Amino acid sequence: MESGITIETVEPGSIAEELEIDSGDRLLAINGNPIQDIIDFGYYSGEEELLLEIEKADGEIWEIELMREEGESLGILFESPKPFSCLNSCLFCFVDQLPKGLRRSLYVKDEDYRLSFLYGNFVTLSSLGREEVRRICEQRLSPLYISVHATEPDLRAKLLGNCECPPVLELLTELASSGIVMHTQVVLCPGLNDGSHLERTVRDLAALFPQIASLAVVPLGLTRFRESLPKLHPITRDYASELLAVWQPLTHEFVTEFGTPFLFFADEFYIKAEKPFPPLSAYGDLPQIENGVGMIPLFLGEAEDVLGRAEPMREMVVAVVTGESAYPYLEDFLRRLAEKTRVAFRVIPVKNSLFGDSVTVTGLVPGKDILKIVRGGGFEDVDVVLIPDVMLKEGEGVFIDDVTLEELRDALGILVEVCEATPSGLYDSLQRCSST
Repeated sequence: MESGITIETVEPGSIAEELEIDSGDRLLAINGNPIQDIIDFGYYSGEEELLLEIEKADGEIWEIELMREEGESLGILFESPKPFSCLNSCLFCFVDQLPKGLRRSLYVKDEDYRLSFLYGNFVTLSSLGREEVRRICEQRLSPLYISVHATEPDLRAKLLGNCECPPVLELLTELASSGIVMHTQVVLCPGLNDGSHLERTVRDLAALFPQIASLAVVPLGLTRFRESLPKLHPITRDYASELLAVWQPLTHEFVTEFGTPFLFFADEFYIKAEKPFPPLSAYGDLPQIENGVGMIPLFLGEAEDVLGRAEPMREMVVAVVTGESAYPYLEDFLRRLAEKTRVAFRVIPVKNSLFGDSVTVTGLVPGKDILKIVRGGGFEDVDVVLIPDVMLKEGEGVFIDDVTLEELRDALGILVEVCEATPSGLYDSLQRCSST
């Protein structure tokens, strides 16, 4: 393995620029400690006195001693770590259910504890070696986000498609004893890891509270591209309804026992069951919102705030594109917002023909399905089309199926704006459009 990490950017006016450190140089060591990634850099660069070992582009090695004030940045940024590949063959793996022709990055299966620490990616830790465990504990790489799925070793091995994965409960206990905070998840597969298996998993993980700070139960995702894959059962309305009826009382018991919410169920269960959501306060500090837990309750709470401050705007017709699952909540909010702003809204739920009827989230809406609606007409009187940012790859303006935002703009021939997928973000976009 190549030693050190490449410096991607040197900030103007920074300490690094003054020391003639350049983009493309490699940082090999800090105070004698080898640097293998940006986590090492963050861990070893906290001292005020530093000795940097730098390899210049021509291969020359520089040793640079420096003093800096506490908290002062060196002004160097690094390339992101290349993720470790996943060695599992999970029965429910979403990547295995993707069709050809999507963004290349979507086909990457990562299983990297570093990305879990840095970005909140969920990992199984099934291939974690002893040296990596030592590093996590020594450098206090916390919190981590861990896919448990089941604490019974044989069942977990079956779910992961990996008969060599070590017992997860022993590993979690070791990490907990070293002070590592963990947020965990169970991808629920009807008939496999539910019922008594789920009860055992929940009890095992709750026994490690507060180091295991949260547990989210989320539904498996099934697309229409499951050829040659094991047969799995979808989450139905009746299944979701019964699940919530059985488990909601236990979520309250944990609040009483721990003094804070611990067990959460993904928003999709409430949507499928057509049941009301718990109050926003039941989600604590929203530790698993990126996992689809508490998104709709947060949206509903923020919607009330926006409606309380909304003001009249110029009259215009605004079309808002969304996935099917968010449609009823967005439609209700925009109906009430129209009364406050004089803006006429047309909410457009997009049926996902790429992945199938069971995939209804806004973030997986394909651009081709939006284009199909556009070409079907009905936008003649629309002034602005708002696209939620979660539909696009960050910073690139590309939908999941590689359709670009520019293609959509060309097809419509009217103003297309990207808005943050929140009530505040939508309202801010309306204000900008109203002032143009």
